[in-house]
Amino acid sequence: MSQPKRVFGIAGKAALMAGALLALGACSSIRESRGYVVDRVLTQAIQPGIDNQRSVEGTLGRPTFTSQYGEPTWYYISSVTGRKPFVRPRIRTHSVLEVKFDEAGNVASVNRSGVENVVYLQPDGDKTPTLGRERGFLEDLFGNIGQVGGAGPAPGG
Repeated sequence: MSQPKRVFGIAGKAALMAGALLALGACSSIRESRGYVVDRVLTQAIQPGIDNQRSVEGTLGRPTFTSQYGEPTWYYISSVTGRKPFVRPRIRTHSVLEVKFDEAGNVASVNRSGVENVVYLQPDGDKTPTLGRERGFLEDLFGNIGQVGGAGPAPGG
């Protein structure tokens, strides 16, 4: 009689361990890549004075975005975030490749930056401050009764 209890105890422990491993797997971090997929060999191949816009586009592809004002600049932005379930994502790696061109379309400079230039914004709150006074639900519901189209003097009276 003690033998079946022991087998059930081992099976129960195995089931409990399997459940614990599945629960731990559910809490693992979710990794997401965003933007340009960085290839170190290709990004190192861009040389000022040698490459032009056409060769950069052929090597790296189209940029994430381009400058609208000032000297022509192409930006290749890559970010890898990680987050646990029900938690805001956090940036793990971030890189920006900035390729500046001269007037002739040749590469003037190549700059690289990373996560040190990322700014974390903290919103002030859930509500946007507005001018005026706060109205309650009942004021919103019944506030216009008698205000618009109210009874006036009888016509012709």
